[in-house]
Amino acid sequence: MQPASTSGANGGSNRQLKRWGPIAGVLAVVAIGGGVLLATKDDDSKTTTAATTTVAAESTTPPETGPPDTGAPDTGVDTTGAPTDEITFPLSYSQAVEQGIEGDVEWGERCDTATGRLAVPDYFAPECMAPFTGDNGGVTATGVTAEEITVVNYIGQANDPIIAYITDAIDNDDTNEQYADTMKGLVAYYEAYYELYGRKINLVTFEGTGGATDEVAARADAATIAEQYSPFAVLGGPALTSAFGDELAARQVLCISCTPGQPANFYTDRDPYVWGLDGSALQKQAHVLEFIEKQLIGKNAEHGGDAVKALPRSFGLVYLESSGASKDLADTFAAAMDTMGSPLAAVAAYQLDPATIQQTASQVITKMKAAGVTTIVFSGDPVAPRDFTNEATAQEYFPEWVVAASTLVDVTAFARTYDQQQWAHAFGVTQLAARSNPTTSGAYANYEWFTGVEPPANDSIGVIAPSPALFFAVVQGVGPNLSPETFRDTLFAAEGTRPGISQPYLSYGDKGYWGGVADYQGVDDATAFWWDPVATGPDEIRREGTGMYQYVDGGLRYLPGQWPTDDKMFDPAGAVAIYETAPAGEERGDYPSPAG
Repeated sequence: MQPASTSGANGGSNRQLKRWGPIAGVLAVVAIGGGVLLATKDDDSKTTTAATTTVAAESTTPPETGPPDTGAPDTGVDTTGAPTDEITFPLSYSQAVEQGIEGDVEWGERCDTATGRLAVPDYFAPECMAPFTGDNGGVTATGVTAEEITVVNYIGQANDPIIAYITDAIDNDDTNEQYADTMKGLVAYYEAYYELYGRKINLVTFEGTGGATDEVAARADAATIAEQYSPFAVLGGPALTSAFGDELAARQVLCISCTPGQPANFYTDRDPYVWGLDGSALQKQAHVLEFIEKQLIGKNAEHGGDAVKALPRSFGLVYLESSGASKDLADTFAAAMDTMGSPLAAVAAYQLDPATIQQTASQVITKMKAAGVTTIVFSGDPVAPRDFTNEATAQEYFPEWVVAASTLVDVTAFARTYDQQQWAHAFGVTQLAARSNPTTSGAYANYEWFTGVEPPANDSIGVIAPSPALFFAVVQGVGPNLSPETFRDTLFAAEGTRPGISQPYLSYGDKGYWGGVADYQGVDDATAFWWDPVATGPDEIRREGTGMYQYVDGGLRYLPGQWPTDDKMFDPAGAVAIYETAPAGEERGDYPSPAG
């Protein structure tokens, strides 16, 4: 339920920004891991308008899929394979089975034909795609030639005080150089296993010239990227302004995770160029409201402190106001609570400014306590809860804290920095997945398996990996005729990612979840969790400590309309803080590491 934008939908100036800026929608941590399953389907229910290429079999070997001089190891993965009859590209393993030709395709060593999926140790690995031979069409879009696809990896300005304010809270010391090297290793992984139809990736690293809120620098950077590199796609962008994505779209450059979450019309107006991974603010709010209606309204505040636990719940909303869109979202939430018969007793907006946050926290907590609020719904940034919870304890006020799918507030590394007497009463909704040991699953483990070394940006790999995961999954689903339009058509027509507990479910287009509105923003489901102040284990950056989020029913995930009515908060039965091994049915495959 994050504020929808830190600027207007058209990238207009926000006069309320302080020197440090409001921290909203920063670095969405969507733990997608290494494999996003987005292959085109050929059945009656799922069709794609992406152009296909039909070629006769040739006795040629496709170009090597290794990266262009990234320093990554030679994987030795055999990606060759010539169909023995005419086929239409792209061709997934399941499509080949449907056509009865799977035995006629030489899938190569990168494919495990026993499962029909790539031979990588990841339950969420996508289907194998038939190795391409023939003419790929050459230039099919700006940044796409017969030999390569130009992709720009945007990295925020080094020492940006806004981002540093957040990362310093959890001692994340990854450098921009380490970030860039990690992306190179990820690209090498995808090039080795994903089908790119005779093309390689020309990866360009670009460091921003302005801070996360600097709209002028963001537009200038987008213009420089478009004019100097003529890329097909850009991965990443400034964390707190939509100006970068807006400018890229105007110049017809596709981008992924290049803007904080925006209203739906921002994406439709810039179709097919701007794509997100995290759920939108309204989508998150829909999950939170359904959770509150089904599990909390009409009951006592039993998860709060002694002074409130026997009282009927009285809700208050605390939210980060970073633009007019933030206020609109809060008003929508308040109206929904009215409709559900539980009007908000108090609403308090705040702006994150290190110079004034303590004073603001005092005012907000005083307001909530005076209004008789038993249950604070928090929708904000990951740093401010330190001040709010410290102040609540100072005022001897111990309400329930409902985490309203707030970005990074649902991360253990940040939650450990909050007042633990308060956060012992915290629970709510997250679109993150139940955690697994990062050294044995997900992007960190996949990177180490492929390269033989840990990611250079070992604290940030979970943030870096999702964008290329989505990009490469769609590119191999598109086929040879790659363009922004075929990228969109393939993504909209594709089924969502493989459902599970240890990964979120992503889908795009109108899949019936969001009232007929085309979805450009990815994650659709969510799960419930609560804070356990005495549990011990590693946080998201592998640091041992005390305090862990516990995921209800082992992290079982819900799409809109599926939330249960049973309140299982603070019930250890069935709750899981971290999976040391993968959840049942999501075990990783056992394949030899290319790095030996």
